[in-house]
Amino acid sequence: MVDHYKGSFFGRRVGKPASPRQSQLLQDVLPALALDLTQTPPADLAELFPVPVKSVCLEIGFGGSEHLIHRAQENPEIGFIGCEPFSTGIIKAVTSIETLGLKNIRLYDDDAGKLLDWLPAASLDMAYQLYPDPWPKKKHWKRRFVNQINLTRIARALKPGCEYRFASDIDTYVDWTLSHCRQHPAFEWSAECPSDWRTPWQNWPGTRYERKAHRERRIGRYLTFLRVEETKT
Repeated sequence: MVDHYKGSFFGRRVGKPASPRQSQLLQDVLPALALDLTQTPPADLAELFPVPVKSVCLEIGFGGSEHLIHRAQENPEIGFIGCEPFSTGIIKAVTSIETLGLKNIRLYDDDAGKLLDWLPAASLDMAYQLYPDPWPKKKHWKRRFVNQINLTRIARALKPGCEYRFASDIDTYVDWTLSHCRQHPAFEWSAECPSDWRTPWQNWPGTRYERKAHRERRIGRYLTFLRVEETKT
């Protein structure tokens, strides 16, 4: 399958207006959290954080930041990079980071493809993509973030043996992701039995998108792919 879509993988970027307090937080706090892709990244991503971290994970499209904030609180020794193009998500993340005093999160508010290209090779210990926009209409499937080009970007940034985790409640996107990852020589699906994709990962906090899916009686699927070194034949 040839992937040549050059448009946006997300829709509108601006949600409801920020409150005065939120606007002040964005002005005062976000500059220290935001990654500047015009600067050369450090060879060791741990240098991006003001506190010592032993590994670095990326969440692509963190939405309301529930998972990002939970993981950062749960693992203060791990650095987290959150990428989210929507202003509402950035506002929620900045508010939570400031309220909780978290020091192990950095943010990027634009296209994840640009961020992945900026990151050094083999620099990430995990990548998450949780309940992304499914673009359910077939004519819009080309807008889905999962494609061979973006999988190559993720594979380049991941350390060998590390995981790319994907969750969705939309069957066509689950099938789409399985198909694309199975075609890609750098990824191997780790599932050995049905419970491996039916059961959330350990200490899973859930997300607001997942709760919406449950209300609408849709079931989430949780896919784990390993970054492998050998080339599939």
